[in-house]
Parts: sequence; C-alpha cells; structure tokens
Amino acid sequence: MDIFRFIQDIKNHLNFSFNEVDKWFEKNSTILNYQPSKGGWTVQQILEHIYLTNFYLLILIEKGAKKAMRNSLELNLESEIKNYNFNKENFEKVGEYGAFEWIRPEHMEPKGQQDLKEIREIIAQQYHQCLNYLELMKNGEGLLYKTTMTVNDLGKINVYEYIYFLSLHAKRHITQMESNQSEMIKNQKK
Repeated sequence: MDIFRFIQDIKNHLNFSFNEVDKWFEKNSTILNYQPSKGGWTVQQILEHIYLTNFYLLILIEKGAKKAMRNSLELNLESEIKNYNFNKENFEKVGEYGAFEWIRPEHMEPKGQQDLKEIREIIAQQYHQCLNYLELMKNGEGLLYKTTMTVNDLGKINVYEYIYFLSLHAKRHITQMESNQSEMIKNQKK
C-alpha cells in the first residue's frame, strides 16, 4: 500500500467535496429555500446538516487521531502499512444519495437556528481540521486505530477511512442539493 498516495487521494476528495459544498452558499434564497415536492430538506437545511454531521464525526476523528498517534509509539507501523488494503467499494455507496436507508440521529437534524454565513465559516474550519489530522498522521499512523461505523455496515474503520467517510457524506448531499435545484428549475418552466 502506498500510504502517501492514499492520504493524498483523501485530501483530493476532501478538497473537491468541500469546494462543491461551498458553492451552494452562493445560491440565491429561492434555491436555498426550495422545498422539494416529495418532502425532504431545503438546500439550507442540507448545508446545516452537513455542518452538524461533520461536527460529530470530527469528535470521533480527533479521538481516533490521538489514539492512533499514541499507538504509533508501540505498534509496528511498517507492518500495518504493508498489510493494509483499502476496500474503496465498501465506502462508495456512502457518497451516493439514496443508495441505502440512512436513519440519522436527531442531533444531526437541522434546526434552522444558525445563520448561513456562520455555517459556511464553520464548514471551512472543519475542512482545515480534516487536513490538519491528515498532516498529523502523515506517515500512516491513522491506520493504527479503528472505530466502529454502523452506517451501511462498514464495521471497524481506521481514522483515514473516517475522514474519507466525512467527505463522502458531503458528496452524498451535494447530489441531493443538485436534485432540489433541478426540480425547482423544472417546476419553474411549467
């Protein structure tokens, strides 16, 4: 396993996902507040949900990063890197909106209590947090600690995979926001 390439691929995915999410903050209020005909969240609610989910995932990522760095003092990092095989296919469904049933916890549901500008700033900070954790674990240390991820039965995943999951979650909701916008435009043409 080329761990440096793996880390760079995660950085690239994060960069793409967060840049795409950021573009949605520039949309006009009609798009931001459009209520899909079959129910579901508005773009503004989706953006808040992304921020909330990132917040809770980053708590786990921070704990995992600290434990992984501690483990790097005792475990054989070279052996872990050599034996690691990233099963990308297991994760790809996370980035596909509607690919599977996803029941999120109530604390990740948007409440509409925060200003969109503030949410945008926090999401930008969350992006930098992810990059900082990848820099901290730049030699493969993120492989040395695993935490259970129940979403889509992923099971025990390492810290890098948690960061990738966070990025895929954003990608999933980019598709949802695009769907909202397409439906709104289609309805306006009628």
